[in-house]
Amino acid sequence: MRRFFLTVFLLAAFVVLGTGAAALWWVQHPIRLSAPTLDLPIEPGTTPRGVAQAVADAGADVSPSLLYWWFRFSGQDRQIRAGSYELERGVTPKLLLNALVRGEEATRSLVLVEGWNFRQVRAALAKAEQLKPESLGFSDDELMNHLGRPGQHPEGRFFPDTYTYSKGSSDIALLQRAMRAMDKKLEAAWAARAPDLPVKTPDEALVLASIVEKETGKAEDRTQVAAVFANRLRVGMPLQTDPTVIYGLGPKFDGNLRKKDLQADTPWNTYLRTGLPPTPIAMPGKAALLAAVQPAQSSSLYFVSRGDGSSQFSNSLDEHNRAVNRYQRGGNAGSRSGS
Repeated sequence: MRRFFLTVFLLAAFVVLGTGAAALWWVQHPIRLSAPTLDLPIEPGTTPRGVAQAVADAGADVSPSLLYWWFRFSGQDRQIRAGSYELERGVTPKLLLNALVRGEEATRSLVLVEGWNFRQVRAALAKAEQLKPESLGFSDDELMNHLGRPGQHPEGRFFPDTYTYSKGSSDIALLQRAMRAMDKKLEAAWAARAPDLPVKTPDEALVLASIVEKETGKAEDRTQVAAVFANRLRVGMPLQTDPTVIYGLGPKFDGNLRKKDLQADTPWNTYLRTGLPPTPIAMPGKAALLAAVQPAQSSSLYFVSRGDGSSQFSNSLDEHNRAVNRYQRGGNAGSRSGS
């Protein structure tokens, strides 16, 4: 009799051990998927059993019951987070649960580039992968209303950076993040401004920074470029900067700035009007913001491109004209801020 009970006990032990080994193999074995990548949206309030069913419904060849009991057995079933996930080949039940508990949602990224104007920003938003186009069809004014800035011009109000977002999130939400980022960067720059700065408000500093962004070919020239414009503002000289004219032309600009364009009377034509234009002309980065509020100590009133991205700075018109003759010989460079 003792031998019989011992045999039964050993058989039961082998069954338990075998089941445990099978379970261990299962949780670490890749789940077969119907495609290389599957979308797995988990809505808020979904139960652990509902999550297991959603995995199967997404195209994973897995038993929802087994997956649910794995969630339960792990003790982490109540820690699963809602979100937008992706299942990729090689994912196991163990890796899947880890991702769901940690909230490792599927993400994408969008780069907003320094010097872009708002038309370019909206075009990038429209093309962004898996970004919900809630702003599609909105005018710029309507969009700013949705962002809580009624009456504010959108140009330059968004900080250029790389923004990561969850699949299916809203383009308006991304713009809100970029807008808050610019608010913080501008506030910090304004707090660090030089005492003799010729601009009087953070908004004016933003406008100046956008011009500096567009006019700087090499980073080491940025504060010198800012100094030229600051010096011109101090003495009441027109800024005479081509990027503002181009901005005023809008979509009509074909890439070739002509003499008649310099005579087009728009609010952004800094050849015809003194002072700063009414709005920024692009998104300035952090370096341009700081240069605008901390320009170099310089007497320069002119600069011209050397043709390699750098600029030659001059204190007088005669000196500038000589620089233009030198660096424009053969049409290799364009005259900037000193026509």
